[in-house]
Amino acid sequence: MVQERTVPPVGDEPAGGDGGVPEAGGPVDEGSGGSPRRAALARAAAAVAGGALLYLAFPPLGLWFLAPAGAALVILALYGARPRRAAWLGLLTASAFLLPGLRWVSPIGVDAWLGLVAIESLFYAAWAAATAAVVRLPLWPLWTSALWVAMEWARGEIPFGGFPWVRVAFSQGESVFTPYAALGGAPLVSFAVVLCGALLALAAVRVLRPARAEGAGPAVAEGAGPAVPSPGGAPRRWSRALVLPLAGALAVPLGAFAVPRPGDEGRSVTIGVVQGNVPGRGMYPLGDEPAVVLRNHTGKLHEMARAVREGKLPRPDIVVLPENSTDIDPYRSATARQEIDAAVKDIGVPVLVGAVVAIGDSHRATRSLVWDPVTGPGAYYDKQQLVPFGEYTPLKDLVLALFERANLVGRQSLAGTRDGDLRMGPVTVGAINCYEVAYDDVVRGTARTGASPLVVQTNNATYALTNLPPQQLAMSQLRAVEHNRAVVTSAITGISASVTPEGRVTWQTRELVPDMAVLEVQVRTASTVATRVGALPEWALILMGTFALGAVPARRNRRPARLVDHNDDQQVGDA
Repeated sequence: MVQERTVPPVGDEPAGGDGGVPEAGGPVDEGSGGSPRRAALARAAAAVAGGALLYLAFPPLGLWFLAPAGAALVILALYGARPRRAAWLGLLTASAFLLPGLRWVSPIGVDAWLGLVAIESLFYAAWAAATAAVVRLPLWPLWTSALWVAMEWARGEIPFGGFPWVRVAFSQGESVFTPYAALGGAPLVSFAVVLCGALLALAAVRVLRPARAEGAGPAVAEGAGPAVPSPGGAPRRWSRALVLPLAGALAVPLGAFAVPRPGDEGRSVTIGVVQGNVPGRGMYPLGDEPAVVLRNHTGKLHEMARAVREGKLPRPDIVVLPENSTDIDPYRSATARQEIDAAVKDIGVPVLVGAVVAIGDSHRATRSLVWDPVTGPGAYYDKQQLVPFGEYTPLKDLVLALFERANLVGRQSLAGTRDGDLRMGPVTVGAINCYEVAYDDVVRGTARTGASPLVVQTNNATYALTNLPPQQLAMSQLRAVEHNRAVVTSAITGISASVTPEGRVTWQTRELVPDMAVLEVQVRTASTVATRVGALPEWALILMGTFALGAVPARRNRRPARLVDHNDDQQVGDA
């Protein structure tokens, strides 16, 4: 019996490591005749195609079912690559995904758009390098998906408070994966989508190399051809190796139907929604005419009151105006105060006004202000999660010296310190302000107060007719399911909308047109599992991915050399 080593000594092992994949592996297997150049091109093509599919999964196209396929292509591109090369592939994926996905930033400036994409791409590069390491482990689809959650968490935290936009979960506003939001929030939805893609990638790897053990144990050396299985045993083993990951990829979305979700409680509230529109576009959406935004919205409020008196619209219990629905501080301007008060008295119910108000001489707050027809301005919620470079300026002296348009920020905003539960008429609404809908902790904190429904006041005027408004609406859909709350959005230029607790959009406006409606909205107060457990599922997934990554060097260091018996029909270690 002739024996030979099939694995080099520790420290000289091939790039495939424990995953059984040489560096030239992946979409093209060099050991099967492909050239290194063709293999590299195939990896790059798969990485770019995967990023493009992820983009197509997001609104406005909203082809949510492409997200798992996109993740599968990206992981397939990384499979067997060294971490350094994988990082470059991660940058390619991020470019194909984020350049179109964050195109809405470009009205601020092409430099801002490209700079943001460049910063966010670094997170995808780090994830790709980590993925290239953990695919050497058994059960690697779990670890790659957990690391994706860790990457999205990091994006949502740094720098300057993070930027959690275009998380994979936000492509699933109304899909088979959406119910997972009620169990573990947006992180669990992202995990489920990427896990489905990773299992598809595992199946693809086994099709490309049916006789190798993918992630099941130690591997053959770089350049070695596939093992020759024994006659009669190959079809069964090959079928099992392929069927199991495909069955898992199918089971992941089907499992969402088993997620427990509260039902209808038989209560509702009638809400008036106003979309007043603005005259300007881009970086100057308010135009040059003073108080035009205020007049647009108070005028629409008077119009709603007339329609109610004439019987054309039902009488609302409360009315919601958008963020920045007054461009003049009603605390400091008697004219603005009188105009708002007259409109609120005309409709005769509490109105949630969006205002930017002065705090001292050098600061401001973005405020959701309850205006009562009898007592006037009362309780309020100040936006907690501020937009860097939009509502405040990090590294202020440096940024102002380099970019003249940074002066448009003006007074620096101060963050609020309390949740958004506000009593209005017969209900306590949960105020969420624009950008905050992307942040798990802000929305969850308000939902935990018992407030219902959630009300998103937003000003997307700078980004009108880009992909931002539909992306934001998809976030509201996911939040509705996550917290078992109806969500009502009032936007200055659109998209204003009403979303049921099941995530279904029942009414929405077009963009750049004045509009209004009076809607019957469900009131639910029961909490989902996700609302109760908070960030625990996210942290569990992050720790799972981190421990798996830490296990890679430990596994390499204790792996013994393996022997091949040429008298046997298969290599030792094949699954």
